[in-house]
Amino acid sequence: MEIISLHRIQLSTFPILVFLSLLCSSSYANPAHNTFLDCLVNHSEPSHPITSTIFTPNNTSFSSVLQAYIRNLRFNTSTTRKPFLIVTPFYVSQVQGVVRCAKKHNLLIKIRSGGHDYEGLSYVSSQPFFILDMSNLRTIEVDIDTETAWVQAGATLGEVYYRIGEKSKIHGFPAGVCPTVGVGGHISGGGYGNMMRKYGLSVDNVVDAEMVDVEGRLLDRKSMGEDLFWAITGGGGSSFGVVLSYKIKLVRVPQTVTVFRVPKTLEQNATDIVYNWQHVAPTIDNDLFLRLTLNVVNSTQNGTKTVRATFVALFLGSSNNLVSLLNEKFPQLGLKESDCIETSWLRSVLFWTNINITTPVEVLLDRQPRSPVNYLKRKSDYVQKPISKEGFEGIWKKMIELENVAFQFNPYGGKMAEIPSTATPFPHRAGNLWKVQYQTNWNLAGKEVTNHFINLTRILHKYMTPFVSKNPRGAFFNYRDIDLGISHNGENNYAEGSVYGVKYFKDNFHRLVQIKTKIDPHNFFRDEQSIPVLRTNNW
Repeated sequence: MEIISLHRIQLSTFPILVFLSLLCSSSYANPAHNTFLDCLVNHSEPSHPITSTIFTPNNTSFSSVLQAYIRNLRFNTSTTRKPFLIVTPFYVSQVQGVVRCAKKHNLLIKIRSGGHDYEGLSYVSSQPFFILDMSNLRTIEVDIDTETAWVQAGATLGEVYYRIGEKSKIHGFPAGVCPTVGVGGHISGGGYGNMMRKYGLSVDNVVDAEMVDVEGRLLDRKSMGEDLFWAITGGGGSSFGVVLSYKIKLVRVPQTVTVFRVPKTLEQNATDIVYNWQHVAPTIDNDLFLRLTLNVVNSTQNGTKTVRATFVALFLGSSNNLVSLLNEKFPQLGLKESDCIETSWLRSVLFWTNINITTPVEVLLDRQPRSPVNYLKRKSDYVQKPISKEGFEGIWKKMIELENVAFQFNPYGGKMAEIPSTATPFPHRAGNLWKVQYQTNWNLAGKEVTNHFINLTRILHKYMTPFVSKNPRGAFFNYRDIDLGISHNGENNYAEGSVYGVKYFKDNFHRLVQIKTKIDPHNFFRDEQSIPVLRTNNW
């Protein structure tokens, strides 16, 4: 038996020796990084060797692994700083080893789940860094008896919805409408979707979590304590550790739901309809979520532009009930039965992400977007008071002037107004009528082009100042926006972090700082918009 054991050790050691020798003989050979690699291998369990999960720039798969989860082409250029290493663990023990070794060697770690971070903060940095890519940790365990599911951080929302749908036609989960978004970043930052007026945010439906802390310890809700659990359910997981999985509470949905998409241009009385939408959408039956998107299109008058308002709905009920409801509460829209599609909740996800509703639902298992990845810029705001018709007319004029900009208005009210602002780090609850997303997409490369389109977004954001929240001007953490400020994670960490922190989290920011300071006092887990540490001289 001893001879057999020795033989197994020799066989298992051989690939590691070859792996390390290749690294050391390559142009990659950075002594500090190689010491880190030695540490990773030494912390790897024999039954779960880590070598096959490590990709360096000399590996032929490095670029494809890096680019697989880049969802903004602004951060996929030849001048974008690349990580010196990517680790794609399959096991919790491997994540623990990565954290322990990175901390030991004081290396900057970026944690990436689905790569939809609008500013690329999960996979880019101005400093030397490596990526902990969570995409292989995507197990989903649905338990219909308890109406819960354990979902690993690397799973996508589409995979979660599909696995729920496999087990039940009357259960769902309130999260985003884009199926390729990763669970880890989405839920840890709040997570919202088209059932939030009925059931709140994703984080309002999380009952447990597992994470690896700065010491490499595996924690669940009980062992991490309520403060840390609170922080990672809306305050951004990557400031506090590596979130491995969330236990989510499933919600009930009817077997039949109704969706529609109704466009109206300015020539079709869009101004009056939008004016009335703002009074109806946040107050109507909680079973209805009625999004409004606004963009600039060609007018029927040759050579001119107009604004198109598109109303997109999910109603947790029949089309007959929906038409009756809107004819009573929102007759200006003129909704007809022929505008509506009755379907299952699972297939409604296809409709909302612009996939033909007859497509096999297995499309939700595709981890890559069906539409091309663009260059993009996003910003956010919150509207707390109705906008006058004159106000909207000014907005239309500015949009047509800028042309390549768009809005998405997501109504609040309902459950969102019932949950206290301190229940989770996400503070934007009662008092908000709707959330604004500013959208600018383009498909041309180049610094000048990029600066032009980013500036268009900023101009529109500035124009909206009189219409949105103030002191602070609120923003949504899941819609990362480095225009709000960045931290250089130095001596001014707290002062810099406060600039964007109070916009994302309002008064909850201070509790997040206290928790961060307690569990990660040396600010190991950090990025350009992470929760800062409160150092002694900040008291």
